[in-house]
Amino acid sequence: MKIVKRIFQGFGIFIGVIVIYLSIVTFVPGFKVPEQPLEQGKQRTDEADSRPSWTRKDVSFEVKGTLLSAWLYLPDNLSVPVPCIIMGHGFGGTKDMGLEPYAVRYQEAGFAVLVFDYRHVGESGGEPRQLIWIPYQLEDWSAAISYARGLKEIDPAKIALWGTSLSGGHVIVTAAKDNQIACVVAQCPGLDGRASVELLLDRVGIGYVFRMVMHGQRDYLRSWFGLSPHKIPIVGKPGSLACLTTPDAYEFFRKFAPQNYINRVCARINIRGDKYRPVKQAQNIRCPVLLQVCEFDSITPKSAVEETEKKLGGYAEVVSYPIGHFDIYIGDNFEKAVNDQLIFFKKNL
Repeated sequence: MKIVKRIFQGFGIFIGVIVIYLSIVTFVPGFKVPEQPLEQGKQRTDEADSRPSWTRKDVSFEVKGTLLSAWLYLPDNLSVPVPCIIMGHGFGGTKDMGLEPYAVRYQEAGFAVLVFDYRHVGESGGEPRQLIWIPYQLEDWSAAISYARGLKEIDPAKIALWGTSLSGGHVIVTAAKDNQIACVVAQCPGLDGRASVELLLDRVGIGYVFRMVMHGQRDYLRSWFGLSPHKIPIVGKPGSLACLTTPDAYEFFRKFAPQNYINRVCARINIRGDKYRPVKQAQNIRCPVLLQVCEFDSITPKSAVEETEKKLGGYAEVVSYPIGHFDIYIGDNFEKAVNDQLIFFKKNL
């Protein structure tokens, strides 16, 4: 009986310690993380103000009562319904962060393109602001597909998905659930959150990861009590506390983020990201998939792409580039990537 009593006492102490820890994390002030200004320098000219020849329409569609903001690009001299490529950005990205150059190239090739902002970020609605929540973003993808299929200018049987980084995983999950998707492009895709966390551990160590988890717990628990969100920077300089701290991440956001960009995110994503594993659903896809791999990627491990390729079997087409995660959006690397995408889309649409 004494042993049983001691076991119960030990268990009670353990539970008490956990409750005290979570109470401190949730309610005690002093957890604010310093902001990370992007140091963009001179005013960045918005792409929308400098478009010389292409056209796009501002459109919107609804998800559970919330409006999503989107851009619709239609080819010139449209006479019959055309294929449509649907695009969504990666972690913390908005549609005005470097997606338009891709969309214009597809438009010039005769495709329609729909580029959208997720709920809670950019020009889309949704509270709290700056919430990145994977189940919600997957719902947004499904809603974008339904919206595109309902447009008279678009052939509903020829819908393609384009995702990059985090959304490179979203398009895999979405195509696995929707067998009417014609084809998929996943650029430097985030396919295995667990593998990405292991890569992060190797780079910054367990102490840093624990701090990020603690901030995530604070935000998540505060949401239970209807309290204000706890936010941390999306991107920061190396050594700072932010979701993305590699040098190439900071430079990408500094160059591509618009002047009104909000470099903050609800921290709860830190306790969910490792559980997101699109690779596990790849075997359910029944359409061609172009996987574009950055060989020196410091965020999305190449091993996850290799596992995804195996699960896709004959549906997979893999192209590798000797570059880092964020190099693919710029200069010659962009040209190579977008040209490979155009070849793939023309073949499958």
